[in-house]
Amino acid sequence: MIVQHLLQNETSASRRAFLRGIVSSASVLALGGCASLGATGARYDASSLTAEPTLVVATTRKPVNGGRAKPWFGPERATRMTVARAKLVPPDESRFSLAAAGIGDWRLDGVEPVSGEVSDLLAQGSGDVLIYVHGFKQTFETAALDAAHLADGIRFRGQTMVFSWPSKAGLFDYAYDRESAMWSRDGFERVLQSVVTTPGTARVHIVAHSMGTMLTLESLRQLYARNGDAVADKIGAVVFASPDIDMDVFSSAVVRIGPIGRKITVVTATNDRALALSGRIAGGMTRVGAAEKAAIEQLGVRVIDASDAGWGVINHDLFLSNAEVRRVIRRSIDTSAA
Repeated sequence: MIVQHLLQNETSASRRAFLRGIVSSASVLALGGCASLGATGARYDASSLTAEPTLVVATTRKPVNGGRAKPWFGPERATRMTVARAKLVPPDESRFSLAAAGIGDWRLDGVEPVSGEVSDLLAQGSGDVLIYVHGFKQTFETAALDAAHLADGIRFRGQTMVFSWPSKAGLFDYAYDRESAMWSRDGFERVLQSVVTTPGTARVHIVAHSMGTMLTLESLRQLYARNGDAVADKIGAVVFASPDIDMDVFSSAVVRIGPIGRKITVVTATNDRALALSGRIAGGMTRVGAAEKAAIEQLGVRVIDASDAGWGVINHDLFLSNAEVRRVIRRSIDTSAA
């Protein structure tokens, strides 16, 4: 009951309330400071998403209200994937705004489903693309806002996309979420194939959280099997934050994705309480995100042990809440071309 109580409070205590102040203030200082450019509150180091707050969406969730009114997409599995644009409202960071007081936040203002492929939305842009894949217990809206927090927190310069798979967003729906994530692997492979073949796209960076790691690895495995080494040059940084997958499955998948495996950075925390519970559900199998650093490094991937970085009791969302972890993600992207 204690673990359940901690997990139930994870979103409200560890993510939403904390991020309102951290993403808009402390993270800015940690990543190089900010400078006011007038009453708009624009920063000289602002992410592209802040300047143009439009998020590319690909989702295997069933639309609600045609995908045009809140909650936009629900927990059910769709018969076909939806591609859309999501209009965001960034925090107002002017001196007298709510964000300046630590209580402002990103908001999802609307979603516009479109026909065609993801490449049709990306064709107008160029440069790098960041794709965020969420984890267990997420609604469409929280996943989209986490993508915004991530891109803004690392000051990503390029187009940001969220891939949202069907999660019931309930504490006791772990099995449904796990199966839905695996069911979505063909859809995510299709998205990756579309993005890497879009003219003007330089590199595709992926940040997958928790259960989203398993989905991402399976899709990368299928993508590599289809395209071989030719696709590896288009894949930039692959960051697995608190991956909810056991070591045996992870190690076999890394071997099967060839040179893409060397682009992986794993963010771990041995005191991740959510993964401790997940491991018990999985029959005592230690999850990669809670494993010892040395054991994971043997697979030839980069590992960042963030066990000492967390301030709370869950330590499962450090990629959003901790400035040091965000710097790791930023460096992984910056150095992925080397």
